[in-house]
Amino acid sequence: MQRFFDIFFSFTALIIFFPFLILIIIILKITGEGEIFYKQQRIGKHGKSFGLLKFATMKKNSSKIGSGFITTKNDSRILPFGRFLRKTNINELPQLVNVLKGDMSIIGMRPTVKQHFDCFSEKGKKELIKFPPGLSGLGSVVFSNEEKIMSNSKESEEYIHNFIIAPYKEKLELWFVDRRSILLYFVLIILTIFSIFLPQKKLYKKLPNLPKPSSELEKLL
Repeated sequence: MQRFFDIFFSFTALIIFFPFLILIIIILKITGEGEIFYKQQRIGKHGKSFGLLKFATMKKNSSKIGSGFITTKNDSRILPFGRFLRKTNINELPQLVNVLKGDMSIIGMRPTVKQHFDCFSEKGKKELIKFPPGLSGLGSVVFSNEEKIMSNSKESEEYIHNFIIAPYKEKLELWFVDRRSILLYFVLIILTIFSIFLPQKKLYKKLPNLPKPSSELEKLL
């Protein structure tokens, strides 16, 4: 049932947004560094890697300079137009193609690079790869301001991500896996919309029995 809705929503969205996507492509061609799309290997279902698509928002080879795969709010590697795309999450729209292909679902754990996936526990990894990753999900909703969290902390980006954010993200995604249903699928789609347009509301807190963040993380959230 979820796969049916994945195909329906991704195909419909691609048709509706097609003229808008063409406009984005033209602007990127004019203002960027010549690249339109950015393809990065992420961990998918059964632990197999796939090429996740995004609009190019950063300088070429950004993962090899600065903070690597971790992006902060005022990251100097982000291109001017790319900053707008990231703030509005428009840079994620090409992943609708990944959803249509079956690499991803509309809702699931956000696909991570192997370096970040390895921050999860072995038990957690075995459970999380049983299902396709998502365009959005509980972790994405709760950490919709992740770049801001990175920037506001006095600790290094690597420490905050690996030891503060990643353990809680794992708990959130396992919470979703344990309660996976078509109803929760639609609830998280709605919460995703609210997290984009009304992030201050934090409606995800109304979900029952959510795992509690550490005291250190709670201050940052």
